[in-house]
Amino acid sequence: MLLNFADLRASARRRLPRFVFDYLDGAAEDERCLHRNAAALERLHLQPTCLRDTAEVDTAVEVFGARWAAPFGVAPIGLCGLVRPGGDLLMARAAAAAGLPYMLSTASNARLEAVREVAGAAPQWLQLYVMGERGIAEQMVRRARQAGFGALVLTVDVAVSGMRERDVRNGFALPFRPGPAMLLDMLLHPGWAFSMLRHGAPNFVNLTEDGTAGSAASQAAMLARTMDRRLGWESLTWLRRLWAGPLLLKGVLHPEDGRRALKHGIDGLIVSNHGGRQLDAVPASVSALPAVLDAVDGRIPVFVDSGFRRGSDVVKALALGAKGVFVGRPVVFGMAAHGEAGARGALDLFATELQRTMILLGAPRIADIERGHVVRADPHA
Repeated sequence: MLLNFADLRASARRRLPRFVFDYLDGAAEDERCLHRNAAALERLHLQPTCLRDTAEVDTAVEVFGARWAAPFGVAPIGLCGLVRPGGDLLMARAAAAAGLPYMLSTASNARLEAVREVAGAAPQWLQLYVMGERGIAEQMVRRARQAGFGALVLTVDVAVSGMRERDVRNGFALPFRPGPAMLLDMLLHPGWAFSMLRHGAPNFVNLTEDGTAGSAASQAAMLARTMDRRLGWESLTWLRRLWAGPLLLKGVLHPEDGRRALKHGIDGLIVSNHGGRQLDAVPASVSALPAVLDAVDGRIPVFVDSGFRRGSDVVKALALGAKGVFVGRPVVFGMAAHGEAGARGALDLFATELQRTMILLGAPRIADIERGHVVRADPHA
């Protein structure tokens, strides 16, 4: 029975070889930021209001003209095909069935057109990495526009990849050369190993327009997140020529970047520390959220990710002023354990907890969740 994040994580750990689980579960350096995300949310308490009519609860929100069944969605996760064959499609279908947005990673293992097709009318966004060869980004943006993706999300916190020590210790790199210990670990997880043998190793199929795997160098560069370090604020003009729809920045933590985003016509921000997977010394995303919200002063929607494990965590972010939350590890752990049904189960957990929290908080609609509903714990208590 999967009742919470710990259950999802434990179930995924049983099915996956260590190097795959560590790739999903791990973070940068000492992984302090990973734990800081959870601790910061724990220090936020919800303060209910009583005697409110909560007989009917509505969790729906509208974002850029699209209806979301609830104010959260699936964050971009790379290499889902290593977790399960067709992992991107499984999670996209689960999100669509729940009426929630799905953000596809540039480092996905399914063609973006195929992922868009399974969503039907459900909203989908494309997360964009800009590598040294900008032609890769250009063809992806063009294809995303033609396929009908609703928004483009430029990730801005990966000038270089974070030092993810678990991956280094496991020897996880491309080209993939498993040693004896890794081979034994694969054999000890026969369900995963059989599925990989049957379907073959995943490739970053969106790096080329025709869906071929691309060069070994480009595959390795994507895994290592070797990005264009010349990308600057002036580069947004280049992106605007390619994309006319909503353009968001993901990975913003500094309020000054929020103000710069307004000057450059950005349509939305995602406050994020990449789930603790980049710079280990940065603050928790939810701790950085209020200052970024103050900087943009309600002129564009601000979302947040990193460390959200409960529906009540989503409510905390909404009470601070976030438009919505993106969730990664809980959904991919559910998918790892039970495929599409597991991903849907994780989303259903969040939805159920969100609704229950709103009832207990005395807020029957998302608009009823207010700043006064969240308080910071006394640090001396």
